[in-house]
Amino acid sequence: MWNKGESEGLQTLGIVVVVCSSLKLLHYLGLIDLSDDKIEDELEMTMVCHRPEGLEQLEAQTNFSKRELQVLYRGFKNECPSGVVNEETFKQIYSQFFPHGDASMYAHYLFNAFDTTQTGSVKFEDFVTALSILLRGTVHEKLRWTFNLYDINKDGYINKEEMIDIVKAIYDMMGKYTYPVLKDDTPRQHVDVFFQKMDKNKDGVVTLDEFLESCQEDDNIMRSLQLFENVM
Repeated sequence: MWNKGESEGLQTLGIVVVVCSSLKLLHYLGLIDLSDDKIEDELEMTMVCHRPEGLEQLEAQTNFSKRELQVLYRGFKNECPSGVVNEETFKQIYSQFFPHGDASMYAHYLFNAFDTTQTGSVKFEDFVTALSILLRGTVHEKLRWTFNLYDINKDGYINKEEMIDIVKAIYDMMGKYTYPVLKDDTPRQHVDVFFQKMDKNKDGVVTLDEFLESCQEDDNIMRSLQLFENVM
């Protein structure tokens, strides 16, 4: 049986995995450290199928500087010459970083959170907008983004089945390194504790307001949101 501390760690684990997963993308693109090489004054637009919006507009919409956007775009274009990323690419990236588990379902949910327009592809604008929130957004912005990830059917609520699916996807991704060895009912036990804490009015679903309130009451979650603020 899981004790209270182990179960309540679920929320923090979920938040950290969200941010770490975004950093995996940055690492994959070689963008954690800004390059000292000379960078063009404007984005290169040659040989890509999708052309991103102008630098000035993206700079105004995100928390990245023009120089940072140039570096991000260079890495994005090098790995994604078409200018877009599809779900299969997400799955391939995460399978490399989690070779001992099955990251396909988590990559699916994460891709849908990045693909805000539900077009089946993530453009550069989608990519940097999400990173801007996760790395430099306010606490409310980060938590709203995470809520949207957990709200699989996008109805504005998190229900137990959605949360179980997310937790199972995280455990599957971690694979044999999940400790202790999980029983079949462990995800549901964790989710029950999650709902006891977050479902304030006990109606069986967690609203955005309930999610924001509960997360901000949790010191571990608040610390986890600050871990990666200075990676770029």
